[in-house]
Amino acid sequence: MTKAFNLLDEPWLSVKMLNGAHKELGLLALFQQADKIAFLTETAPPALIAQYRLLLAITHRALCTALPDWQPNRSLWFKQGLPSSLIIQYLEQWRERFWLFHPEHPFMQVAALASAPETADKRKPWTQIDLACASGNAPVVFSHSLDAVPSRITPAAAIRHLLGFLQSTPGGLVKTFRDADKAGPLANTAAILPLGNTLTQTLLLALHAPSGASADLPCWERPALTIQELRGAPTPASGPNDRYTRQTRAVLLLREVCGDICYLRFAAGLGLEDDPTTVDPMACYRAGINGQVRLTFVEGRSLWRDLPALLPDDGSHKSAPAPILIEACQLARVLAIPVLPLLIAGLACEQAKLLRWRSEVLSLPLVLFEQPTLTTLVCELLEKAEMLFTELKQAGIQLIAGILPDSQKKDTRNRARILFDVSPAARVYFCQLEPALMVLLGEIEKQPQQASQQWMQSLKLAALKAWEVLLAYQGGGSRLWRSNAKAEPRLQLAINQYMAVATDGNGLI
Repeated sequence: MTKAFNLLDEPWLSVKMLNGAHKELGLLALFQQADKIAFLTETAPPALIAQYRLLLAITHRALCTALPDWQPNRSLWFKQGLPSSLIIQYLEQWRERFWLFHPEHPFMQVAALASAPETADKRKPWTQIDLACASGNAPVVFSHSLDAVPSRITPAAAIRHLLGFLQSTPGGLVKTFRDADKAGPLANTAAILPLGNTLTQTLLLALHAPSGASADLPCWERPALTIQELRGAPTPASGPNDRYTRQTRAVLLLREVCGDICYLRFAAGLGLEDDPTTVDPMACYRAGINGQVRLTFVEGRSLWRDLPALLPDDGSHKSAPAPILIEACQLARVLAIPVLPLLIAGLACEQAKLLRWRSEVLSLPLVLFEQPTLTTLVCELLEKAEMLFTELKQAGIQLIAGILPDSQKKDTRNRARILFDVSPAARVYFCQLEPALMVLLGEIEKQPQQASQQWMQSLKLAALKAWEVLLAYQGGGSRLWRSNAKAEPRLQLAINQYMAVATDGNGLI
């Protein structure tokens, strides 16, 4: 394989400029123009967050190499721009490791696959590294790609797919060098990334602190992976730079004569062993049945409902915000930034089954990190929303069961529960509350009591609207109205109880 497509020079990162223009840039041009770039515009959430992690690893290593004690300069750089000359110098130093095609060091690939007996004569379609495509015996839904005759993709598209795949691939069977392999660092994770007005500000907000660990090197500063290492046991990450660039699968892109890619070689990679003493810098944890679990995307559940997982723990150890978020809030406090926008992106999976991917933007008032009383209040108000929804759901199940034959039987209740879950009631309830949450977060510091009362009023209106939609969803009839006469008072009682707590001064307010 001859050298081709150097990521420093070739355009492959899609960005939006501050003037509204869309461009594709190589790494050198991107860092030279970081102050003029608003954000990356990659559309696949796993690839988007992986590209930011790559840029963070480059920035971190460039600064640590040139300025070991660079952290006090972050606030100055935030206003004046990154020291791009140091980053360019670093990239030029490692230029040979940023060739996408290279006989010895193809970027984030394993050249040894070309000569290993297990992989030398085997190839897979490039869709193997596309999380959106069905490949092998995976079920076809929207993707109708054919393994025997794969389409062609450009090198720029291939590296974007590869980055997202290596970070978010679920664990599962590989059967080359090892039977199975560990998941990527961001598998089943809603990753948190603080956002600035420019790419420079985003990188500085999200940059992890110098660890002092010289072993925390990105993959391009390490020796090329060997087949013996691929056969070995998974290893824990040495630090964020290792996590951000871990080659969780061994891949070797095969370049066609025209320069595009149809096939690749594929095998087990350098597995990432779980380490309970360290967490991913972008991962938040929420309360689970058996302790804390990583925040991920759940079907039909907006991420704002898990806002407490993004906030400082109140001592109950139910949740833990991402370390990167804590670092960003410290810098935002120095810069007097009142609201911190957050990009939350990633992929949800169940073992090897990919379920969904999503990206959201949530604005977080910095005061929630500075005033524990307000943090506790917001968490309690969100908990009230969940508790009232539970009452709404139980009343709704009673309503639906009353329409069905044998309404008192257990099987009927179970069927009614399923019918409630597929109804629009939950979506209506929480969609009604989402704009109210934005108002709450905007007013909680200035007028906590009034904001809380307004939130409780929003809960009432959302519950009544959801009940109205649920009734319409059942179609009408005498049986429905008789059942409603029995079920609705249960909901009204719950609403009245919550509203009484919100106004008598003995509860939240």
